[in-house]
Amino acid sequence: MKVLKFGGSSVANSENIERVISVIKSRCHRSAPCVVVLSAMQGVTDDLIETAKIAEKGDEAFRTKIREIESRHIQTAKELLGEDFEFSVSDFIQNRISELKSICEGVYLLKELTQKTLDRVMSFGEILSSRIVSVKLAQIGLENNWKDSRQLILTDANFGSASVNFKKTNEKIKAFFESTKATLYVLPGFIASDESGATTTLGRGGSDYTAAILAAALDADVLEIWTDVSGMMTADPRLVKNARQIPRISYREAMELSHFGAKVIYPPTIQPVMAKGIPVWIKNTFAPDDFGTLIEAETEAKREVVCGISSINKIALLSLEGSGMVGVPGFSKRFFGALAQEKINVILITQSSSEHSICVAIEEKFTEKAKKAVDKEFENEIAVGKVEPLRVEKDFSCLAIVGDGMRSHTGLAGKMFSALGLQGVNVHAIAQGSSERNISAVIKTKDVKKAVNALHEEFFSDGKKQVNLYIAGVGNVGSKLLEQIRKQSEYLSENLRLNLRVVGLANSRKMIINEDGINLDNFKSELEKSPMESDAETFADLILENNLRNSIFVDVTASEDIVKIYPKLLRRAVSVVACNKIAASSEYRKYRELKDLARQYNATFLFETNVGAGLPVINTLNDLLRSGDEIRRIEAILSGTLQFVFNNYDTKKSFASVVRMARERGYTEPDPRLDLSGVDVARKILILAREAGYRLELSDIENINFLPESCFSGGIEEFYYEMEKHEPYFKSLFEEAARQGKTLRYVAVLDEGKVSVGLRKIDLSHEFARLSGKDNAVLFYTKRYSEQPLVIKGAGAGAEVTAAGIFADIIRAARI
Repeated sequence: MKVLKFGGSSVANSENIERVISVIKSRCHRSAPCVVVLSAMQGVTDDLIETAKIAEKGDEAFRTKIREIESRHIQTAKELLGEDFEFSVSDFIQNRISELKSICEGVYLLKELTQKTLDRVMSFGEILSSRIVSVKLAQIGLENNWKDSRQLILTDANFGSASVNFKKTNEKIKAFFESTKATLYVLPGFIASDESGATTTLGRGGSDYTAAILAAALDADVLEIWTDVSGMMTADPRLVKNARQIPRISYREAMELSHFGAKVIYPPTIQPVMAKGIPVWIKNTFAPDDFGTLIEAETEAKREVVCGISSINKIALLSLEGSGMVGVPGFSKRFFGALAQEKINVILITQSSSEHSICVAIEEKFTEKAKKAVDKEFENEIAVGKVEPLRVEKDFSCLAIVGDGMRSHTGLAGKMFSALGLQGVNVHAIAQGSSERNISAVIKTKDVKKAVNALHEEFFSDGKKQVNLYIAGVGNVGSKLLEQIRKQSEYLSENLRLNLRVVGLANSRKMIINEDGINLDNFKSELEKSPMESDAETFADLILENNLRNSIFVDVTASEDIVKIYPKLLRRAVSVVACNKIAASSEYRKYRELKDLARQYNATFLFETNVGAGLPVINTLNDLLRSGDEIRRIEAILSGTLQFVFNNYDTKKSFASVVRMARERGYTEPDPRLDLSGVDVARKILILAREAGYRLELSDIENINFLPESCFSGGIEEFYYEMEKHEPYFKSLFEEAARQGKTLRYVAVLDEGKVSVGLRKIDLSHEFARLSGKDNAVLFYTKRYSEQPLVIKGAGAGAEVTAAGIFADIIRAARI
């Protein structure tokens, strides 16, 4: 014998019911009895509840709602049955609708809706849908016996979620099926009756339970649950796009997952069939050839240690605390007794070892009742200060990883909480089932999507890590960066197991956010079409609102406003990669704050391109220190602009024209005076000094300026004019160095905590004299490299190399 249950989506309309009929024809054979259990048409139960509540308010609109319900069922039946409708099922529908009207008229007049009455109202959905399907089956030659489940399933009088009297129910079911000769039976799910014959219901999702009760009573070979998905998934596919189907799963795993929010199967369904060892097969009405999920006693299929991740939203935490609880027995009993008295189910329990507090998780809708009940129970202790009033916290979710294999594997809790911690997800309560099949954590609801994705990546991914990038600044360097990301995406995926996805872009005018990823082939047009005006704070708020796992914010600007959002992002575990030098060269306390925030919230704050563009200067410095070396002296050429200028100035062209050439090639800041004044170099050596461990401010750096004072007044054109006017001065600097057999270089020096920048005459044999073009060079004199310095040199300016340096930082942040 088979028992087939079809959910609301499967019978939502005539087209879907035709699919159900097709499944029944293929699965049910005359050689063995087959039982079909049906839910109400999708949305009808909600409509019935709403109708009753409208009537309770004394609103005549309930009559309109009833007409809509009637019309939907008549229309569906007509589409299915055609000319047979009038004599086959029309009277049945009209009679049931008349009953519904009469009940709701009574509710309307009394302005009172009891749970008993509501159960009766809700029962009409399953009764109508099952009768329509039964008549359609008969029309195509599949004779069947329609039976009202209320005559078979007996419960207590706990209306709304009745408990089944299994002894009497099993007797009734067996007696009925032994008394008939039919091979196909159709029954409504969800509904039952108490000893007095009053209609009861088995809880939302109770049609699954009805089918399980019948399957267990009849010792069925299999229970098939037909729904609109192809089985249970490793996670909610609405949250995790790459969630996978679970082909086989044990009863206990299925119970754990369904309890913690997996909606495919109603939690109580498992118990009756598990006791009889009857397999449960989750199948898809709309893809009947898909294997689905087979739930059985034990599964030998080789699979992951964790079989699935699930979550329940709208959870509240209740905390009972007080010094008067320590060493005093009975507090837990009274606490749980007060909740039980109000019929409040406890989802999760945790108690501190000091006995100072008890914390439980319940459904959020019961918090008011819980608060009143517990505070009343402990009113005497609260009055004398032994116990604090019950603390209630809302907006939580309960997250769980489940799997039979967890019992024999160590380190799973560590992996789980490490994965959550790296994403900045705070865990407020923890519990582990005694069966060791489940580890649960209570987190803020706003973090659920990020948390589930992070755990799915940890336990189910193919080893690839999804990284979400938000990039501010898409000018020359930013555009090159996006081009490099696009070109390298396949390499990173195959070789580093990284999937980089740009989900946010901003320039000085517009910004765009797309959680599914921005097409880098036409990002400029997408950005231009965006209706969102660019604003740093709004961009940060959108990043935090998205709350995506492995998020990295990339600053390719020189904006102070952008730097102001770094702390907000780091506090939410969003890593920051900065080309912008302002943050690391601002006041020391701000620099230190960002470093500390990154460490505190498991994020990264990387700014390699602040010094030397794409050269690995900062990273090398940090590697030296981490390996136990000591920085004694640093000599550096840190301005690609100044290097280019002094490499190309030979007095044949004016100094001003060489500076203009550098600006035209994109080597300088928009205002070249920032480079030529030495301020930019001072910032860079300041950053190196700080990374080397020195607590310095920009004002501590000696800046020996070589530009005449008049060059700093007026606009940029006035600046060029003043340089032309002072050409003899620049010429004299060059010629004096040449007479001494030396060359001019703008050098930054850190020596035992003292820092200076300025123009120097360098011997032609010096490392700096051999630099060409816009090259930078850094010489590290350390405890290990005392006689011959460690030298890093190469191109220190240019969009390509700077973008490459940013890209390297992104990969570094992504792999942590």
